[in-house]
Amino acid sequence: MSLPTLEKHPLNTATAPIEIGHVVLTVRDLAGVGDYYRDVVGLEPIAEDGETRRFGAAGRTLVELRRDGAARIAPRGEAGLFHTAFLLPSRADLGRWLSRIADRQIPVQGASDHLVSEAVYLTDPEGNGIEVYADRDRDRADWPRGPQGIAMATEPMDVQGVLAAGRGGWKGLPAATVVGHVHLKVGDLGQTEEFFGTTMGLELTTRYPGANFWGWGGYHHHLATNIWQTRGAGTRQHGLTGLAEVVLLAEAPEAARLGARPLVDPWGTVFSVAPKA
Repeated sequence: MSLPTLEKHPLNTATAPIEIGHVVLTVRDLAGVGDYYRDVVGLEPIAEDGETRRFGAAGRTLVELRRDGAARIAPRGEAGLFHTAFLLPSRADLGRWLSRIADRQIPVQGASDHLVSEAVYLTDPEGNGIEVYADRDRDRADWPRGPQGIAMATEPMDVQGVLAAGRGGWKGLPAATVVGHVHLKVGDLGQTEEFFGTTMGLELTTRYPGANFWGWGGYHHHLATNIWQTRGAGTRQHGLTGLAEVVLLAEAPEAARLGARPLVDPWGTVFSVAPKA
């Protein structure tokens, strides 16, 4: 599969014909996990009914939690969610968020410079990965490129630089916060090209050791797939915690192409499609 040539236009995942709307997670402890997304990640409560809680920004749902007290915690080697990535509008927003995390001494799993973005990593109380990131402030045509596509790396983040950019104090997540991408654990990269490339219509933007990155409309990635923990994994077992569904927002032609029925990848991840507003 060939890699796309990027045209020069402003950096914004929402300009793509399809983007991530929200993720749905199955959890055992609805209250505990929900409080983490509210108090640590900073998402605002949208709605709850005793069995579900929804969180987001500016009234838009970004995460829906569904309680299943009988669910088993998903093993590390099971296909499914690697992380949900919340995209903030600017480096300054990331700095303000990171300053709040540091002041509260909340543990993180890492902080990386990926060349196209800067990111901080956490894990919720049931092991679901979380990324909070900001894209580099540049046109997409200016992203570094190499023989494998858009050049990405995992280098140490300039933490002090990010903190310095965020002067002004935390006032909550910006209204424009979205789920920028979802990163998945899969069993085989070869199989991803048929489903994500042909069926879903994604562009393979980057080949990375043990991972493929996929985007719509030239974005560096809306979805990623890796085999770092799950090489050879089969279809996800039923009755586990973790990712239950990824809801996509699609413009009318793309929604019609994908159809009304949910799509399921070879490892059991469900993708449903809703119209873009």
